[in-house]
Amino acid sequence: MAAKFYYNIKTGTVEEGKQSAFVNRMGPYDTAEEAARALQIAQQRNQAWEEDQAEWDNDDWED
Repeated sequence: MAAKFYYNIKTGTVEEGKQSAFVNRMGPYDTAEEAARALQIAQQRNQAWEEDQAEWDNDDWED
């Protein structure tokens, strides 16, 4: 099985495998490069979710 990578939010470093406590890590990611972008990825996902939620909230269900 291929190693997974995690972003440690406490130290700001990428770790191979589960080296730190789960409350301090984001992941798993398939590559170290992807793990290094964990905060950016989370921000993009949150923004997409907020846009979807706003669209859902604004849908007119009444005819």
